[in-house]
Amino acid sequence: KILLILGFLSTLAVIALIAVAVTQNKPLPKNIKYGIVLDAGSSHTNLYVYDWPAEKENDTGVVQQVEVCKVEGPGISGYSHATEMAGPSLEQCLQQAEEVIPSKQHQETPVYLGATAGMRLLSLENKNAADKVLSSVEKTLRSTPFNFQGARIISGQEEGAYGWITINYLLGNFKQVLYQRESGWTKLLHSLKSISETSGALDLGGASTQITFVPKELSSESPENLLYFRLYGKDYLVYTHSFLCYGKDQALQQKLARDVQASTSNSSLRDPCFHQGYQRTINITDLFKNPCISAKKKQFPFSQLYIQGEGDYQKCRRNIQKLFNKADCPYSSCSFNGIYLPPLQGDFGAFSAFYFVMNFLNLTHEQSPIALDKVASTIESFCARPWHEVKTAYQQIKEKYLSEYCFSGAYILSLLENGYEFTEKNWQRIHFLGKIGSSDVGWTLGYMLNLTNMIPAEEPAMPPLSHSSYVGLMVLSSLVLVSVLLLAWLLFHKPKCLQKGIV
Repeated sequence: KILLILGFLSTLAVIALIAVAVTQNKPLPKNIKYGIVLDAGSSHTNLYVYDWPAEKENDTGVVQQVEVCKVEGPGISGYSHATEMAGPSLEQCLQQAEEVIPSKQHQETPVYLGATAGMRLLSLENKNAADKVLSSVEKTLRSTPFNFQGARIISGQEEGAYGWITINYLLGNFKQVLYQRESGWTKLLHSLKSISETSGALDLGGASTQITFVPKELSSESPENLLYFRLYGKDYLVYTHSFLCYGKDQALQQKLARDVQASTSNSSLRDPCFHQGYQRTINITDLFKNPCISAKKKQFPFSQLYIQGEGDYQKCRRNIQKLFNKADCPYSSCSFNGIYLPPLQGDFGAFSAFYFVMNFLNLTHEQSPIALDKVASTIESFCARPWHEVKTAYQQIKEKYLSEYCFSGAYILSLLENGYEFTEKNWQRIHFLGKIGSSDVGWTLGYMLNLTNMIPAEEPAMPPLSHSSYVGLMVLSSLVLVSVLLLAWLLFHKPKCLQKGIV
């Protein structure tokens, strides 16, 4: 009987040890949250899916991009004459997001849409149409299984500031605990000169451009250009300004309007910013209905403008520089058009159209930035190439985009040199960035990071037992097993007379 009892107790002790160990050490379920942000730009819309662990780091979620989908067709502002089609244009990418995010988490996944300068301009031109576009978008987003949180036109300041957050987050400048599945981009961190401080952000879209950075010294000048953020337990005060109408597409429209105004009532215009041999026809009405230039309209004896390219970079630069009013500055220092600009500070990440244009021109070597004079000579050489040669060399690129790279390259240099006053000395501190790791550089990731401050953190997934309880049970089970084995050993090794007596 005693042997049976000892055997039973030892078996129980072994089972208890194994059960506790297996239960306590099994992998914990991943507690991942998701969010969706749609970037409704002037020329197109992108949908981004982000995820982050539910346990936030210093009150800010550690967010990473897991999916991007480019919406077919124009930006939502392009549906001003068919507003009911704006929302349905997003459906394919929303369906893609449904496939990426686990279905059981659809209802708790927030979805936001932020419209930028294209919709800002449409709102100025035709507020009724802009409201109908947003209404159509909202209707579509509410029909999804996701948790709709809003569709609105974000301000230029927000766009600039969220882009700054994205740059510094991806470069590790917030000193956050990174939750990364990939770390191949860490080489880039070491190539930047000032990863110990924040980097500035330079954003260029089709309709606006933004400059954002932390000034070395705070000034009481132009307080409306300062924004406050709290990220990863630290406060940041940043300078930011958005120039509406100074995105690359609107800048070209402004230049053409200025050129045709200066012409001698001639419907033919020779343009140095297009390649020699290139021709384009534009409607005067379309050109001057734009809010960026409609105030400058005058009567013309012709309805169409015929543009012929000259391919003269130096002349193109001189024409572009007229877009920047450097004469009047009511502050200690200005960028252009009387807008306050503190002294430039630190490294700058230049993204969106800054990157796309310079990458096309093969001028985005991040490890060793190209000197300013080499950048200028490269753009000048490209502009000098005849149109038939350029068109043959880049057959895969749409003609509209290809024809404007000469202007866009010259405009970027004019904006950075003449507008923001970057020089040969600090040009090396500009890094043209498209992606960092798996994440696109833009304002949407910064938007998601800032919004996660409003998403409650959850308790991390915990093992069934606390560490002390786990240790206690393991020790108790072990003691029981050892005691049983010791008792059994004593029984089997005692003199036979004792064993008989016991039996």
